[in-house]
Amino acid sequence: MNMVSLARWSAAHRRAVVGAWLLVLVCVSVLSQMTGSAYVNTFTAPGTESQRAAELLKNEFPAQSGDLDQIVFRANGGSLKDPQIRSQVTEMLGEIARLPHVSEVMSPYQRGTGAIAPGGKIGFATVGFDEEAQSMPEGAAKRVIATATKITTPQLEVELGGQAIAQTEQVSPGSATAIGLVAAVVVLLLAFGSLWAMALPIVTALFGLGTAVGLIALISNGIHVARAAEGLALMMGLGVGVDYALFIVTRFREAYRANGGDVGSAIEQAMNTAGRAVVFAAFTVVIALLSMITLGIDELRGIAIAIAASVLVILAGTLTLLPAFLAYAGDRIGRSGSRRARSGREEGAFWGRWIGAIQRRPMVAAVGASVVLLALCAPLLGLRLGVSDAGNGDSSQTTRRAYDVLTEGFGPGFNGPLVVVAKLPRSGDASAAEELASAVRRTPGVASVTVPRLNPAGTTATLAAYPASSPQSGQTTDLVERLRKNVIPPVASDSGAIVYVGGPTATQIDLTDQLGSRFWYFVAAVIALAAVLLLVVFRSLLIPLQAAIMNLLSIGAALGIAQLVFQRGWGAGVLGAEAGPIEPLIPVLSFAIVFGLSMDYEVFLISRIQEEWVHSRDAARAIRVGLMRTGRVITAAAAVMVVVFASFIGGGQRLLELVGLALASAILLDAVLIRCVLLPAVLQLAGKTTWAIPGWLDRRLPHLAIEPDDSSFRT
Repeated sequence: MNMVSLARWSAAHRRAVVGAWLLVLVCVSVLSQMTGSAYVNTFTAPGTESQRAAELLKNEFPAQSGDLDQIVFRANGGSLKDPQIRSQVTEMLGEIARLPHVSEVMSPYQRGTGAIAPGGKIGFATVGFDEEAQSMPEGAAKRVIATATKITTPQLEVELGGQAIAQTEQVSPGSATAIGLVAAVVVLLLAFGSLWAMALPIVTALFGLGTAVGLIALISNGIHVARAAEGLALMMGLGVGVDYALFIVTRFREAYRANGGDVGSAIEQAMNTAGRAVVFAAFTVVIALLSMITLGIDELRGIAIAIAASVLVILAGTLTLLPAFLAYAGDRIGRSGSRRARSGREEGAFWGRWIGAIQRRPMVAAVGASVVLLALCAPLLGLRLGVSDAGNGDSSQTTRRAYDVLTEGFGPGFNGPLVVVAKLPRSGDASAAEELASAVRRTPGVASVTVPRLNPAGTTATLAAYPASSPQSGQTTDLVERLRKNVIPPVASDSGAIVYVGGPTATQIDLTDQLGSRFWYFVAAVIALAAVLLLVVFRSLLIPLQAAIMNLLSIGAALGIAQLVFQRGWGAGVLGAEAGPIEPLIPVLSFAIVFGLSMDYEVFLISRIQEEWVHSRDAARAIRVGLMRTGRVITAAAAVMVVVFASFIGGGQRLLELVGLALASAILLDAVLIRCVLLPAVLQLAGKTTWAIPGWLDRRLPHLAIEPDDSSFRT
C-alpha cells in the first residue's frame, strides 16, 4: 500500500482508525498495569574482569553474590557505643536480617569490621541481599529503608546507601514530560496561530506516546531495559511525535490553500510528500538507535529497542491517525489562522532576506558557523568518562546523605568498595587469601581492607578493599588498573589462585572502558548506514558527506557544552547539578539520538531544495526557495524538541539531565547554525556540484523517491 492509498484509506475509515487506536491504547495500558514492569537500574559489562568476579561469586559464594548496601549511623551528642544506641541499632539489624531477600547483615559492632570511625560517632552496617540490584524487587529495598529509619531520633541519624537503595529514589519522568508538553503547546500556538492546528500534533503524539509507554513496560519483562529508558522514550517520543505531525500539518495547510479547499487531495499530497520524508527520517532514527545493539551491553540494547519501539509506534500513529483527524478537522485547520497566513508570507520574506545575505557571502557564513561549532567542540579534549557516584545526588536523597556521612567518618572510598574474589588453589587455603589481603592492603591508594572470608566449601575467598578516593575519581580508576596489572598477578602466580577485582565500582570502570573502546566503531557504522540511505534518496555524493560532517559537529558541540556544565561545573549550580565525570552512556545515546533527529531536518530541507532543483535546474534558486518554504517549520519543530528535551534538565536524574542538555543543545545548534547558516552556505559554494554523481553509480543505485510526481494525487 503506497502513501496515497494509506492516506486515502485512513481518511475514508476515520471512525474505525480512531476507534482502533483507542482500543490499542486501552489494551496495552491495561495489560502493562496487570503485568507490571521489570526495569533495571544498573549496567553490566559482559566479558570483563568485574563480570567474571560476579559470576565466580554467584557460582561459588552465592551468599556474597548479591548487592551489598550500607546503613550509615551518626550519633549526635554521644557515641554509637553508648548502651542505649547500641541496643537500638542491634535490635533493628536483627529485624532487617529476617526480611525477605536479605542474606546477611554485618553489624558495625562485630570485631574486625572496622565499621566504627575513630571517635565513635559514625559507623555503618553492611546489608547483603540475595540478588543483584537490577534483579531484586524494589519492595525488598523499601522494607529495609523503612525498618532502618524507624530508629531515627535527634540523637541518632540513620541513612542508607548502595545500588539497591538508589533504585527506590528514581524520580518519575512524568512531571518533566508534562512541562515539555505544555511548552510544546505554546510553541505550536505561536507557530500556527490556531487551536485546531496546534491540537492535532499534540493529540496524535499523545496517542502514540501512551501506547509506547505501555509497550515499553511490557518489553521490560522480556529483556533487560534500564529504568532510564522510560524517560528517554518519553523525551524522544514526545519530540518526534509533535515534529512529524507538525511537518505533515504544515504541508497539508499549504496544499489546502493551493487547491482551493479540497481536504482529501490536501491530505494525500501532504502524506505523499511530507509523510514520505517523515517515514525516511523515522527509519533513520530507528537505524541509529538499533546500532547501539552492536556495543554488546544488554541494558543498552534494551534502551535502544525501547526508544526505537516508541518511534515506530508514533510513526504508525502519524501515518494513520493523523490523516483520520485531518479528515475530521481539515477545513477548520486549512481555513484557520488567516492572519498567520499573512504572517507566514512575511516570514517567507524574512527567510528570503536571510538566505539572500548568506548567498551573497557564503564563505563568510560557512567559516563563521564552523568556527563557532569547533570552539564548542574544544572542551571534548578534556572529556572524562565515568559513572558518577551518590555524591552527585540531591541532598534530599538518603543515598546522598549516607555518602556525606561515610565520607566524613571514613573517607570517600568507603562509598564504593572494590570486591576482590579469589578461586583458591586448595580447599581451605587461608594462607593464600591472607597473602592476597596483605598485598592489597600495602597498595598505595587503598585505605582499608577487610578480613578475607571463605565460602563453606573453602574454595573461594572474598575481601573488600576501600579506596582512599571516591568511586567516580580518576584515582580510583588508576587504583583498579594498578591492582589488576601490578599487585595481584605476582600473588596469584605464587599461590596458584585465580583472582578478580569486581564490585559495582569496578563494573562501572569496566563499562566505561568497554563503551569507550567500541564507540568509534559504532559511530562509523551509523554514519555509513545513513550515508548509504542519503545517497540512494538524493543521488548526490555531497549530501551524505556534508550530513555526516555537520552532524558530527553538532553532536560534538553539544557534548562540549555538557562537559562544561556537568564536568567542569560551569553554571551547574543553576541546574542543581554537581561537577563530576560524564556518564559513558551519554556520547552513545547523544550520537544515536541526535544523528537520527538531525536527519529529520536534513531530509525535510534537502527534499524541498531537491524538489525545486528538479523543476528549475537553478542551484541558487533551489536553496533559496527550499529554505523559504521550510525555514519556519524547521525552526518551530526544533523549538518543540528543544523545550521538550530541556524540560528534563533539573529533574534529579543525572543521566536524563545530561541527555536533556546534550540533546537540547544539539538540536538548537543544528536548527540554527547548521540548517539555517552552514548548510545553505556550503550548498551555495558547491552550486550544481551538489547534485553530481557518477553515471555508473547512479545506474546501480535503487530508486527511492521522497517527493514523487503529483500524478498520484486525487484531482
